[in-house]
Amino acid sequence: MSRTPSPAEALSDFEKSDFTHFGRTRTIYRRGHGPAVIIIAEMPGITPKVLKFAREVSDIGCTAVLPSLFGIDGLDPDNAGPAELGKMVASLVPICISSEFTTLASGKSSPVVSWLRALAAHEHARCGGPGVGAIGMCFTGGFALAMATDERLLAPVVAQPSLPVRPIQGFAGNIDISPEELETVKGRCAKGLQVLGVRFKGDRFSPPQRFEFLRKQLGDAFVAIELDDSSAGPSPIPPHSPLTEHLIDEPGQPTRQALDDVLDLFRRRLLTESI
Repeated sequence: MSRTPSPAEALSDFEKSDFTHFGRTRTIYRRGHGPAVIIIAEMPGITPKVLKFAREVSDIGCTAVLPSLFGIDGLDPDNAGPAELGKMVASLVPICISSEFTTLASGKSSPVVSWLRALAAHEHARCGGPGVGAIGMCFTGGFALAMATDERLLAPVVAQPSLPVRPIQGFAGNIDISPEELETVKGRCAKGLQVLGVRFKGDRFSPPQRFEFLRKQLGDAFVAIELDDSSAGPSPIPPHSPLTEHLIDEPGQPTRQALDDVLDLFRRRLLTESI
């Protein structure tokens, strides 16, 4: 039976540094060379499966950049002991009530997005290329959309967006972006920006009305990949994370095709063309 790598071992092929903006310093992990892709992890944080996705990004010729926003970096929750799981849960609780994350309101962008935009600008200057890519997942799913107000962001991916977690009655389609920022993104879409979305059809945390809202707002610039729940890999949780937790990494599998489509967006917009 193989031993589960420690968090430090899981992160051993990533460069670690800090980034500070407006007095807020967070840890950053990087891997690879070429234009930057900001990978904003889902709950419970930068797990080995998120790191596997980041390696896929770096292997196509981009720099995978992972900001640590919550959780225990590198921890595998599927194989963690009670003490580690307790620490992980304790690290997540403050995020749910933090003023940096708009968890319950609708029609607003989470304040942490300003910090992420600054990170994207910094990584663009550092890594070069025509611009940067970004992907948010689950809790952070809408962040990549709100980041796209910055013209340096050329390849935004919205994966199973789950905020707000309790949308106001009748507004299940709302996503965590302010009306003003959405108008800016719509203007960029009219000029050629493409936004890619990925979700499972039966995902209750990311209801179908959110993608319907994005189709209505962004038109053909929003490309939705919606997968049957039956295509999800085995997991103790219902189908939710097509690129990580529920990925079946085999040729011909719908989740693997979804991952390839995400990588293709990064290739096209960051490595072979510009807007």
